[in-house]
Amino acid sequence: QVHLVESGGGLVQAGGSLRLSCAASGGTFSNYAMGWFRQAPGKEREFLGVISWSGDSTHYADFVKGRFTISRDNTKNTVYLQMSSLQPEDTAFYHCARCKYTTGWYATSSAYDSWGQGTQVTVSS
Repeated sequence: QVHLVESGGGLVQAGGSLRLSCAASGGTFSNYAMGWFRQAPGKEREFLGVISWSGDSTHYADFVKGRFTISRDNTKNTVYLQMSSLQPEDTAFYHCARCKYTTGWYATSSAYDSWGQGTQVTVSS
């Protein structure tokens, strides 16, 4: 497993942007796909997107396509989630996670074996 720490969350007005970071340490990062999820109070965890180990392939949930972009810098052991056109319904705790597998991409939580503690994103109307 790997230790993941998210940062960059905060309060933003509707229509604004935020960039979240997820720094990895203590394990292998660059060989694995990395995903982003979110969970709002009283709701189930939602898959947002995933980036391949090399960074040359990404897949997104339909509801964030065109607004969220995932990137990574393997030299810094960091993955990013750039979010734009944020709306109040995007308010949630955002988590990064390392995929168990070195190939393919997965939208289910069970495919990920290391999770960060999360960072809160609050979008005001």
